[in-house]
Amino acid sequence: MSSATSVQNDVEQCTTETVDVAIIGAGPSGSIVASLLHAQGKKVLVLEKQHFPRFSIGESLLPCCMQVITEANMLEAVNQAGFQFKNGAAFRYQDKYTTFDFTDKFSPGPGTTFQVERATFDKLLADEACKQGVDIRYGHTVHSVALSGEPSLEISNEQGQTQTIKAKFILDASGFGRVLPRLLDLEKPSTLPTRSAVFNHVRDNISDPNFDRNKILISVHPDNQDIWYWLIPFSDGRCSVGVVGEPHQLAVVENGLDGDLDQLLKIMIDQEPGLKKLLANAELINQSGLLKGYSANVKTLATDKFALLGNAGEFLDPVFSSGVTIAMQSASMAAKTLLKQLNGETVDWQQDYATPLMKGVDTFRTYVEAWYDCRFQDTIFFDDPDPKIKQMICSILAGYAWDDQNPFVSESKRRLDMVVELCRS
Repeated sequence: MSSATSVQNDVEQCTTETVDVAIIGAGPSGSIVASLLHAQGKKVLVLEKQHFPRFSIGESLLPCCMQVITEANMLEAVNQAGFQFKNGAAFRYQDKYTTFDFTDKFSPGPGTTFQVERATFDKLLADEACKQGVDIRYGHTVHSVALSGEPSLEISNEQGQTQTIKAKFILDASGFGRVLPRLLDLEKPSTLPTRSAVFNHVRDNISDPNFDRNKILISVHPDNQDIWYWLIPFSDGRCSVGVVGEPHQLAVVENGLDGDLDQLLKIMIDQEPGLKKLLANAELINQSGLLKGYSANVKTLATDKFALLGNAGEFLDPVFSSGVTIAMQSASMAAKTLLKQLNGETVDWQQDYATPLMKGVDTFRTYVEAWYDCRFQDTIFFDDPDPKIKQMICSILAGYAWDDQNPFVSESKRRLDMVVELCRS
């Protein structure tokens, strides 16, 4: 062999790498699925464009998440991290206030969870995956994907060095980055109307002794039920606060603020008397952020060569904190399906992964749509709820949207319509 050929082979060895599974993104779904696959002896490589910790919204977990965290052997680390304990959700509209206790639910499984600053939480999960032996590479960008023959990715690091990653399968856990939907032209308009969110973290300085830091507070605008607010307490005296509405309702120019998101957030908070009172002494910590047109969908969730996890596939709406739950559930489901394929079993990705996953997503969708047309708001704020029905609905709000034993999951739209009619009559 000539020296030139030897050098060429060495370069090819350095610039091409082969793994069982290439995972795009090290957020909750990426770290979880990597852990699950690594535990079964599969060689996985996680490619993350950013460096952790990094900011993200979606800070209020649902109890269902704790089952998947346990599957990935990360429960002890999460329990010991000092996150804010969470046992339910509170809702307020004008003079009405109601709560859902997640321990008083229909479905089996954990009834408590945490409210987390995602920068810390996501890094914790990624670090735990690394401790288990998972290879996570930060500062790596995916530029293209090829699916003819064995799947492969063309990537580069921050120094501009390029590399080809060959894999038996690709998992996209890139969240709002939606890498494969963009590269493979899988994007599809969401069925949900376009909405925007303005948000920030605050040093809340809440002195009201009746404020329950163990619950997320969802407040409805007193004059426009299309607009709602989240208030998510953290364990260190801070809160995540945000307002969601149609784009024109949260457009700084149309509100005469010339791009000042901090001022817009304050104006919107002041329009909800209860929230204004709670946050009277709050101090903004960061510059307010804006997320526009966040709802997304795709033409397909999976084939025998790739699968989309969490927000990379579909994101609904932040109103019931379903994003991380769907991400983790998709990670668990995809890992089980992929292990069968990698072990030589016949797999139908639509039947074995996409359809079961969408069962829970569509259950959440039922409640998101009913929130914005006010049918579910009428149900939540009904003065005399049936305890058994409330337990079944509470299970869905706690994340158990895949529990087919719950009639409000197996027939989500019909059952909710029935309750709405009873409440309104």
